[in-house]
Amino acid sequence: MTNRLVPPAGPQRVLALAQLTNSIGDGAYYVTSALYFTHVVGLAPAHVGLGLTVAWAVGSVAGVPLGRLADRRGPRGTAVLLALGTAAAVGSFLVVRGFVPFVLAACAYATAQSGLAAARQALLAGLVTAGERTGLLAHLQSTLNAGLAVGAGLGGLALQAGTRAAYLGVFALDAVSFLVCAGVLSRLPAVAPVTVRKRDTRGVLRDRPYAVVALLNTVLLLRMPLLSLGLPLWIAERTAAPAWLVSALFVLNTGAVMLFQVRMARGVTGLASATRAVRRSGWVMLAACAVFALSAGVSPWVAVGALGGGAVLQVVAEMGQSAGSWQLSFDLAPTDRVGEYQGFFGTGVTVARTLGPLVLTSLLVGWGTPGWLLLGGVTVVASYAMGPAARRAAGRSDRAVRQPEPTLVR
Repeated sequence: MTNRLVPPAGPQRVLALAQLTNSIGDGAYYVTSALYFTHVVGLAPAHVGLGLTVAWAVGSVAGVPLGRLADRRGPRGTAVLLALGTAAAVGSFLVVRGFVPFVLAACAYATAQSGLAAARQALLAGLVTAGERTGLLAHLQSTLNAGLAVGAGLGGLALQAGTRAAYLGVFALDAVSFLVCAGVLSRLPAVAPVTVRKRDTRGVLRDRPYAVVALLNTVLLLRMPLLSLGLPLWIAERTAAPAWLVSALFVLNTGAVMLFQVRMARGVTGLASATRAVRRSGWVMLAACAVFALSAGVSPWVAVGALGGGAVLQVVAEMGQSAGSWQLSFDLAPTDRVGEYQGFFGTGVTVARTLGPLVLTSLLVGWGTPGWLLLGGVTVVASYAMGPAARRAAGRSDRAVRQPEPTLVR
């Protein structure tokens, strides 16, 4: 079990430690931020929502140039600086007291976070061989969930206390977690900046085959707000299941990813296995949607059984889709633009988090069972389209067939 949960010693384990440190702070931030901004900062909920939407829109755009910076200047130094920038942005939340300063701080936070994600992916690509990347990303996903769970528990203590000092303590913890993350990342070997091919001036935004793959992945990621928004609203509005089930389903999902994501990713080693994993996940997600739909109009315990069964299928689909998309995002990127391409691929998460709530509430709460089936059907279509899209992207004449070994600066 230890080998499945802990990556091998060396750079892989250091990357996991960096992931753990900042995810603890993020977990505390996620469960307390809404009440902090409304109760402590004094902003209206509508202003908080608007400010965060603007911030993540800015952050998604900034991910590409910051990823390019990581490629050109070296991913380790860029990642360390962006971790420090994230810490500073979180620290600024402690002193903002108005809407405009809040938006500026939120934009700085989202920009640094998006850039940090791209730089870390470029750093991972430079430190780990191509065959080990998906396995390491599975470890990092498990570590992320563990850190978020610990952080959420700490945030829950602040919510229970409900005092200004408790909220400020949570945000200070998040800032410190990114300072520690920067220190951990600085312990990694430096990766040499890549040499740009002078004839290649397109950039990721003009690489249409890769953009199609990223777009299809974004469609598959629309299920991201399912546990935090879609299912809670479905349970409250359409089923007789008890409210505590929302928390139980979240714990089930988090625990399953912690325990089984590494195992699920083990068979994904190239483009063919990645597209198969995505295709299988589409069918499993369709089955999950159908089972979720069965929870409406039945007795409470039958609803609990249907929702629990659907949640199991959903997390299996999630782990398969994640493993396949990680492999595709790296294998289809030119070797001298990993950070830039990862910055672009990562915008799918932001778009899914922005559009997902609207899509899910309209389909599930508004349409009921037909909405569930439509969501599952769209997932199957997108997952099947991923195969030809990936083959087209891989067939580009300027796409590297073999990934080089990592180049380190000792």
